Amino acid sequence: MNKKPILPTFNTENGIEFGVYSLGDHLPNPMTGELIPVSQRIEEIIELAKYAEELGFDIFQLGESHQEHFVSQGHLIILAAIARETKNIKLSSAVSTISVLDPVRVFEDAATVDLLSGGRMELIAGRASRIGSFELFGLNHRDYDEIFEEKLDLLLQINLNERVTWSGKFRPELKDVLIIPRPENEKKGIPIWRGVGNSPSSAIKAGQAGVPLFQAHLAGAAQTYQHRIRHYKDAGYEAGFTDEELPVGTGGILHLAETTEEAFKIAYPHFNAGFQLTNGQDFPKKAFAQGISPKSVTLIGDPKLVTEKIIYQYDLYKQQRFTVELDFGGLPFEEVKKTLHTFAEEVIPKVKQHILESKEQD
Repeated sequence: MNKKPILPTFNTENGIEFGVYSLGDHLPNPMTGELIPVSQRIEEIIELAKYAEELGFDIFQLGESHQEHFVSQGHLIILAAIARETKNIKLSSAVSTISVLDPVRVFEDAATVDLLSGGRMELIAGRASRIGSFELFGLNHRDYDEIFEEKLDLLLQINLNERVTWSGKFRPELKDVLIIPRPENEKKGIPIWRGVGNSPSSAIKAGQAGVPLFQAHLAGAAQTYQHRIRHYKDAGYEAGFTDEELPVGTGGILHLAETTEEAFKIAYPHFNAGFQLTNGQDFPKKAFAQGISPKSVTLIGDPKLVTEKIIYQYDLYKQQRFTVELDFGGLPFEEVKKTLHTFAEEVIPKVKQHILESKEQD
């Protein structure tokens, strides 16, 4: 039995992969008060994935949320629709809330998307970000950490083995049970990442298990997030994994405009209104404005500033994949597409050039 987790493959020709992710939020435009229909919002997510493929992005990721103001409760169903509308772009959750779900069912659905897409599926397993989802699925949120670790362990075992014997505390045991369907490439399985938030211990556990690490960045200094990546790598090395077996993916919010002032002026009302509805509080304007620093993880500004920010982050993290979220807070879809096009045309080529030059120097 192969005890090592299944690792993703990367398009390393340009030094790094770029992708797009959406959390599937469904929020009114704070400037107009308009709230588009749920069906239209889902269609926009599908169209965003198709446009990302058209622009040459490597992966599209969709988050899962079981709360008001989101349409991504059935995120793997939406990814299945995207699988039939695309040909090459890889697909992934961002994240699947494994804490409140049955790992067997998650694997069945993900393997089905993998088959529909010709082997393009990945998963990011994460905790539920709201305790309400625990109540929804009949679980006690006091067992938050223990439930996640147990269910992630089962999901990883299912991915490695067609027949599974397993026992735990929070789910009935499995005795030599056949788990089907299997992914397109049965020997390789589905790459499963661990989504890491603010917990250094979670990063350490990812390293100890040799599970790929993904962390999304909201705001603050880029160096703050570097510490968790270092915890991950050090724990992985100590457990006997090589650097190549410890891939890192990072992501963050993005909005571009001709000037940095304009970008912040457009983005803040949407971001703040969305934060109010989904988190119950304002996002401090002063803290948001601190994102103008080249050393901030907040990717808002003109193309030159955002390019500088991503290069700075790459030099810190040396990640294999970088994904951006740009459809949060009721932004008009045409504005979202405009930012994505500018990012693809004016930012990514310069970042890749920097990475290739730095690799040549090494």
